[in-house]
Amino acid sequence: MNKVQNYFLVFILLFLPFCISASGENKPIGGASAGMGGISLNHVDLWSIHNNQAALGFYNHMSAGIYYENRFGLKELSLKSAVFSLPTNTGNFGISLNHFGNTDYAEMKFGLAFGKSFGEKFSAGLQLNYMNTQITEEYGSRGAVSFELGMMAEIMDDLFIAAHAFNPIQVNLADYNEEKIPAIFRLGLAYHYSEKLFTSVEVEKNIMHNPSFHAGLQYQVIDEIFVRTGIATNPGRYALGFGFLFGDFQLDIAASYHQTLGFTPQAAIIYQFK
Repeated sequence: MNKVQNYFLVFILLFLPFCISASGENKPIGGASAGMGGISLNHVDLWSIHNNQAALGFYNHMSAGIYYENRFGLKELSLKSAVFSLPTNTGNFGISLNHFGNTDYAEMKFGLAFGKSFGEKFSAGLQLNYMNTQITEEYGSRGAVSFELGMMAEIMDDLFIAAHAFNPIQVNLADYNEEKIPAIFRLGLAYHYSEKLFTSVEVEKNIMHNPSFHAGLQYQVIDEIFVRTGIATNPGRYALGFGFLFGDFQLDIAASYHQTLGFTPQAAIIYQFK
């Protein structure tokens, strides 16, 4: 391993867990969430398979999608995701696959999700995960199995509350130094002012870090175009995004800005089967 690889490995191990939310921290994915500063718990779309399986219970479409995020313009910090949803009479199922990093450092997560609505105002969901972390060939890889679960409810007309817990039992990733995958808890409120305007706020607590707060909105300009914006703290960043509908396809693009590390472009495309 040359000097460049050594420096990159040190950067990954010491800097990334605090600044870009790697290390199994399970941040929201999807173009809509990216454009709203990480808002996702109460937003019902295909990416609910990853973000909040309870919202998947309200997503009654057979769809497939891919997502790409190039953190701070560095291909070594790219995140790639693919998801597939299958609605049934029993409930809605989903499959997700995420990959972060490159050949020197990589994280992979594979999930099997199930979400079910109980009437029009409440839903719950569960996902089983296999997670694997690899640090160059010299260090090898480690895998672990865990789960996540969520709920979503309409508590008043057009006012929704949602909660989600990722890895609540803190599964061990490695025996050395009792290295654990962090537990992450999220709580969110959302209000639909109209069919066109959606707003939401969320708080996220990773037990290894201070809480972070998120606020975002989505406005449907016309039937085929959405505009999104949002902010987040810890680390502080701003986000802007757009969504476009083309028949059975949906294209979402977004960018977030970190005042120290710069821009992160994001894009997603969804195909909805008839």
